Amino acid sequence: MSDVAFDRICDAIVTGELAPGSKVRDSDLADQLGLSRTPVREALARLIDTGLVEAKPAAFTRVAPLHRADVESTLAVLEVLDQLAVRTGVPNLTPDMIALMRTANDDLAQAIKADDIAAALAADDILHGVIVDAAGNPLLERLIQQVHPQIHRIYYRKFSSLRGWQDALDHHDNLIRLCAKGDSDAAAEISSQHRRFLGGLIGELFDIDEHSSAGSSR
Repeated sequence: MSDVAFDRICDAIVTGELAPGSKVRDSDLADQLGLSRTPVREALARLIDTGLVEAKPAAFTRVAPLHRADVESTLAVLEVLDQLAVRTGVPNLTPDMIALMRTANDDLAQAIKADDIAAALAADDILHGVIVDAAGNPLLERLIQQVHPQIHRIYYRKFSSLRGWQDALDHHDNLIRLCAKGDSDAAAEISSQHRRFLGGLIGELFDIDEHSSAGSSR
C-alpha cells in the first residue's frame, strides 16, 4: 500500500494535479486515495527523499516549489549519471537491447502523434533504461531512480506542449546508431549535449514565467 500511495501521489505531483507549493496532509490524501494514513505517511517520507515534497516540523508539509536553481542542479546531476551509464552500458548492449531501444523510440513517435504525454515519458524511460540496465551498476541505477521523479516533473512541464519532442526523436536515432556501432564515447557525448539542450528549453520556460510575472505585477 505504501508503494501504491507513493506512485499515485508522485503522479499527481508530476502532472501538476498537486501544484508546487501546495500543502499536503496525510489525512486528506488517505481519504482521497482510499487508504489508511500509515502508507500515506510512508509515501510522503519517501517523496521527501526524492525532493518532490518538503517538510518543516510542526509547520508544514508541501509539494516542493519548482525553482530554476534546483532544476538546473538536478539536470546537471542527471547529465553526469547519464554519461556514466552510456559509457559503461554501451559495450554490453546486445542486438535484442538495440531492437528494444528502436521499439521504444517508435512508441515515442506514436505517443507524440496521439498527444499522450504520459506514454511519451514512459517510452523515453524504457529507451534510456535499456542502457542503464546494460551498465550493470546497481548503485548507478538507484541514483538515477532517485532523481527520476524530479526529472519527470520537469519534463512533464516542458513537454506539456510537446515542444522539443522531435528533437528527442532525432537524438534517439543518433544515439541508437552509435550504440549499435559500440561507440560509447560518441554516444555519451551526444547524450550529454541533448541533456544540455533540454536544459536550455526548460530555462526558456522559466524566462517566460518570470516575464509574465513581471508583466502582471505592473
